[in-house]
Amino acid sequence: MGPVIVPSVLLWHLFFFVSLMFEGINCQASRWLNAHATFYGANQSPSTLGGACGYDNTIHAGFGINTAAVSGALYRGGEACGACYHLMCDFKADPKWCLRRATVTITATNFCPPNNNGGWCDPPRQHFDMSMPAFLRIARQGNEGIVPVLYRRVACRRRGGVHFTLRGQSNFNLVMVSNVGGSGDVKAAWVRGSRSRTWAAMQRNWGANWSTSVDLRNQKLSFKITLVDRRTLQFFNVVPSSWRFGQTYSSKNQFSN
Repeated sequence: MGPVIVPSVLLWHLFFFVSLMFEGINCQASRWLNAHATFYGANQSPSTLGGACGYDNTIHAGFGINTAAVSGALYRGGEACGACYHLMCDFKADPKWCLRRATVTITATNFCPPNNNGGWCDPPRQHFDMSMPAFLRIARQGNEGIVPVLYRRVACRRRGGVHFTLRGQSNFNLVMVSNVGGSGDVKAAWVRGSRSRTWAAMQRNWGANWSTSVDLRNQKLSFKITLVDRRTLQFFNVVPSSWRFGQTYSSKNQFSN
């Protein structure tokens, strides 16, 4: 049998279909969604608004001051900690209080709890309770501080490598993972001591804190992190054997955008 010749018109239609398919995927990935936003912590240093994710200081964690507490629909039991969102105030819906064409990128660092009485953070509402500096980037302070916004998920741009902060006591190890690039939100984590050949799975204890009962004292520590977008990185010997609880170690590796 000789070579199969595909008519050029068929190839054109196939190319057109594939192009539309990929265009649809890209549009869906970057499409804007509707939500509302408020602000909190007006009398607080915005760097302390780590809250339910466990970031004691958002600047130290690598996130700066443009942060937000997110409603349960976005928080996902702590899985959203470290995720980045691009927000703009919906000027068409509220031209009085929204700043035209102003945008801000925020990191989810806290949980906005529901009051189960029609509150803005009640399910299934998607809501951002923003630090005041972030809120004032896109809106004026007024209208009881509530504005309609458009948002979309974006990649997190971080300086330096992923941070690992060691907490806990004795053989109970709690590790806070921060300054994560890429999608920013950690799906799974593992740890390995220098005296072991296997990775020990860690459990999400709360927010960005992962725990294990494996005795890791006096060992170099390596970590493996998988993000919600399924990308995985390994961080070998990022923590020296002389580590102590309360210390933060920065790796050289980072998830790309």
